[in-house]
Formats: sequence, C-alpha cells, structure tokens
Amino acid sequence: MNKKTGKVYLVGAGPGDPELMTRKAYRLVQQADVILYDRLVNTDMLEDIKDGCQLVYVGKKEGLHVIPQEEINRLLRDYALRYPLVVRLKGGDPFLFGRGGEEALYLRECCIPFEIVPGVTSALGAPAYAGIPVTHRGMASMCSMITGHLAKEEVDELPWDALAAMQTLIFMMAVGARQYIAQQLLAHGRPEEEPVAFIEHGTTSKQRVTRTTLGVLARTPPAVRSPAILLVGEVARLHEELDWFSAASDLPHLPGLEVMEVGDQGVVLADTRGQGEGEKQESEVLP
Repeated sequence: MNKKTGKVYLVGAGPGDPELMTRKAYRLVQQADVILYDRLVNTDMLEDIKDGCQLVYVGKKEGLHVIPQEEINRLLRDYALRYPLVVRLKGGDPFLFGRGGEEALYLRECCIPFEIVPGVTSALGAPAYAGIPVTHRGMASMCSMITGHLAKEEVDELPWDALAAMQTLIFMMAVGARQYIAQQLLAHGRPEEEPVAFIEHGTTSKQRVTRTTLGVLARTPPAVRSPAILLVGEVARLHEELDWFSAASDLPHLPGLEVMEVGDQGVVLADTRGQGEGEKQESEVLP
C-alpha cells in the first residue's frame, strides 16, 4: 500500500434528525478532506465541515441512479489516493441496504484502508419517532427489514410465505411497490384488517404518518411520497397512543420556555427566563 494512501470511512448519518448522528460520525465529518454524500443525508449535518473540504453529491433516487455504483466506487478509490481522510456519508446505516458492503469489498481489492461507522437506521428510527415500537411484549417478538426493490412482479424474489409469518414487517424503498406488497401479503394469509403505517421523512420536521389497513392498501393505496418506511403489523396500532413527536411538534413557540414533558395532563414547560445554565424552573401545565 502506498504510504500516501488515505483512509475511507463508510459512515452512517442516521435517519434524518442531525441530533441522531453519532459523535464519531460528527467528528469525522468535521475532519474530512472529502465527503461523498447521499440524497437522504440531511445537509444540516454538513454545516460544520472544515475549510477546503470537498462535498461530492452521489445521491440516488428510487428507480433513478444519477451516478452508477461502479463510478462511486472509483471515486472513493481516487479520492483516497489524493486525500488523507475521505468520508462516504450515507443515510441510515451503511450496512443496511446502503451498499456499504460492496464499497468495502471494492476498497479492499484496491488496498485502500477503510472503516465502518454504524448509524441509526431509518427502519428503527422512523417508527420510533412515529411512536411505533417494532417489537412489543404480547404483540410482536419478531421483526424483519425488507428492501422494496425486490417487491415487484417482474423481479419478485421475496419469500412471501416466510414474510407472512413474521409479526412486524418493515419495508424500505417500497413506495412504488406498496400495492403489490399488500396484495402478496394478503394472498399468503395476512388479514385484511391488519394495520399499516407509512412514515415519510421520518425523524425530521417533514415527518408525516399515514395509517391504513392491508385490505385498503391492496385496493386503493394512499398517496405516499418517498422517502418513506412501510410498516405492517399489529404494533402500528400503538401510533395513536405513543405519537410523542407530533404532539411536541404541534406546540406553539413560547420564548424562554422549554418543553419538559408531554403527557396525559398536558405539556410541562420549564421557565428558562433569567435562569443560569442548568437552572430550570418548572412552569404550569399547558393543556
């Protein structure tokens, strides 16, 4: 290996909320000489890059790859031969439908050192922000994450019998195949009344949750836009009770007041006006 060869970090940026980015990922973004980033990376995460850092957009959209994966691989190699620290920043986790394994294998073949930095996957982060636990005692003890790219009639390679037996199903990149997925699950024994939730732009200010059932989805699928998670299972019913994120987001902005808790009795606020750092006086409950 050439002594001047840099190192490539395959970094998971998390599901969208910049505060869900790991400390290691944030540090690497600050130190990077080059950052190749995806479409699903929140650009707010790039605000603290160092002077001179090159930003290279290599985003992909469902059904449309602006830059082929082979070209992205070559870019990683070429930048690593010229710069000490190269970050490949991906939405979610690099090893969950992120093609991080392919990039790591290519770098290994090229004798380019690399490191994997895991991130919070949207398959878990988005449901959490929608108040949907993917497992729940007495309701679901198993879950499965599936790519929607294979859930299409012309390229269907999914084991529908096995999926139909799984309690919670989380489909990613499946907006275009949502009706077909519902039809296949019904054909393999899932009940029509089973709840379904779509979570668009999970963990961000644009988050939107659409609830329906498998039967309705199979007949008249609701309007949903990518990026979105499709979750099928009884746990989707808990959204109505555990939707903490929408409740907090709907609150009016009150200068000097900080939301402490959202509960059955209302919203507990902390009065920070005139207080020093770390000093918060609990205020009255806002109904």
